[in-house]
Amino acid sequence: MNDVRDLRNLGILAHVDAGKTTVTERILYLAGATHKRGEVHHGTTVTDFDPQERSRGITIFAAAVTCEWAGHRLNLIDTPGHVDFSGEVERSLRVLDGAVVVFDAVAGVEPQSESVWRRADRHGVPRIAFVNKLDRAGADLDAAVASIRERLRVTPLAVQLPIGREDGFTGVVDLVRMRALTWPGGELAAGPVPDELKPEAVRRRRHLEEAVAELHPGALEEFPGIPADTLEAALRDLTRGGEAVVVLCGSAYRDRGIEPLLDAVVAYLPPPEADPEAPLAALVFKIKDRLAYLRVYSGTLRKGAQVLDVAAGRTERIGRVLRVHAGRHSDVESAVAGDIVAVAGPKGVLAGATL
Repeated sequence: MNDVRDLRNLGILAHVDAGKTTVTERILYLAGATHKRGEVHHGTTVTDFDPQERSRGITIFAAAVTCEWAGHRLNLIDTPGHVDFSGEVERSLRVLDGAVVVFDAVAGVEPQSESVWRRADRHGVPRIAFVNKLDRAGADLDAAVASIRERLRVTPLAVQLPIGREDGFTGVVDLVRMRALTWPGGELAAGPVPDELKPEAVRRRRHLEEAVAELHPGALEEFPGIPADTLEAALRDLTRGGEAVVVLCGSAYRDRGIEPLLDAVVAYLPPPEADPEAPLAALVFKIKDRLAYLRVYSGTLRKGAQVLDVAAGRTERIGRVLRVHAGRHSDVESAVAGDIVAVAGPKGVLAGATL
């Protein structure tokens, strides 16, 4: 990846137990970053790599993970959902360009998901929503979308319709491209919308078009019957402008809905605004195990470079630049503007430092 437009720095945000770590693990598996699915209840997750996290089954530290999807590099921050660790969420939000907010299909908006939503508002982070656990008893996408609208005071735009309910949930209808996405045998398959769902899918597609046309002049010009590419472009503009929130759904535990979520991350969330030719500026958002995790905002950070810790007023040497995969790392020669990496070498740098 050589173009900053192909980079996405995103957080995975949620109330505790909404399933965001499972969502992250499925993303890593499908993107080829892991060779087997990590499970929270087995203590085998990649992002919850701290022993305390694995024993408690919750995310405490904001783990930074890199993977690739559809020609794009994704830097994911899997943030804590527990209120006791909200400081980690606050620090990570400062370095994100977008976020996926995971909601429980039974509970809808919960207290900590509302809290992290407000924090993301303050930082101006564009978001898409993923309503998870549609296979559970009592799961209700419409109720979850209504709670997003009412409690978060935003305009949710559901772009999918579930196929089946609760334990019979087998896939989704993609309302943008009007096709069915199912997972027979665990593999994604695209096909025609089932006959019994066509009237409801047509109704919801029309409702989606109406909602988008009210907010986006370009879509209004082609309403009704907005072409899929035009609708997707309008949804992208509305997401990046903070005017609406695209809502997708699925069951991460059952491996249903993650590929469309990844496609939505690439399609709707923004790349970083960055200038690789400008002088170096980077923000340290985490210190762990003698590594400084940072976001490069401008310039290029190179292995062996001497950099200024602005607050401390001293020069530090960058010994190694590391691409991060939770508890594992790979060396790279440099990091360009917009990237998130870890560095080894600086001795006295603190979280929050500008380099």
